[in-house]
Amino acid sequence: MIIDAHQHFWQLSRGDYGWLTPELETLYRDFMPTDLAPHLDQHGIDGTILIQAAPTLAETEFLLEIADKNSFVLGVVGWVDFEATSAPYDIARLAEHPKLVGFRPMIQDIADDEWMLRPDLTPAFEAMIEADLTFDALVLPRHLPHLRQLLSHHPHLRTVIDHGAKPNIGSGKFDNWASDIAAIAKEGRAYCKLSGILTEAGSDWAISDVAPYAAHLFEHFGPERLVWGSDWPVLTLASNYDTWIETAASLILDGRSMEAVFGSNAVDLYRLTKR
Repeated sequence: MIIDAHQHFWQLSRGDYGWLTPELETLYRDFMPTDLAPHLDQHGIDGTILIQAAPTLAETEFLLEIADKNSFVLGVVGWVDFEATSAPYDIARLAEHPKLVGFRPMIQDIADDEWMLRPDLTPAFEAMIEADLTFDALVLPRHLPHLRQLLSHHPHLRTVIDHGAKPNIGSGKFDNWASDIAAIAKEGRAYCKLSGILTEAGSDWAISDVAPYAAHLFEHFGPERLVWGSDWPVLTLASNYDTWIETAASLILDGRSMEAVFGSNAVDLYRLTKR
């Protein structure tokens, strides 16, 4: 089974994608299931995890409607306002949908780097644990020490780090990111997504640019906790679906690891067998 564990859909007319502006030329249009389906068919991909792209409950409901109409969407990672007193209720209510598998606050866009450690967010994290949901950590390298602390506070919070925490591959920065990501991998049970790294490398990337970062993730999370995703259509800023799946496969050395990273790990991470 092959699963794309990180993809997006959006419809501009909905109007809640604050980050999505005309300056992002290739992304500034609708991306819907009919756009992705040919890629899934071409590569024999059995299903996807659909990830939120706007910080609204309305968008989460929109994604769940898409999931209801498209069987290849195996799960939806949505959004709730973790700061709201209603957060535990909202989490429990949305978790009743069989395809709701997790939540993702857009931490990379929050001004306070220590936001995730605020005490008033504890009820939201506890509600996620209670509902057996996955926390997608959309973080940058500077957030990793805080994420490490958060996970020590909530050791039962099932977590996946999106896009390897977006290392600054284009600038060749490695050491601090490498140290922090290794510490998280060693100390806890977090998963990590092998996704988004071509975008961080820039449009003129070469495989020699991304290979050390992928190798570091593979070394520390191992084939048991590394999960492949396309990050489509954001991927199109730097490459295309065909190239990325071929590149990712070339970075993984053996068939057993391929099976885990490209499929079974996503099943475990998002509890898909329970859905």
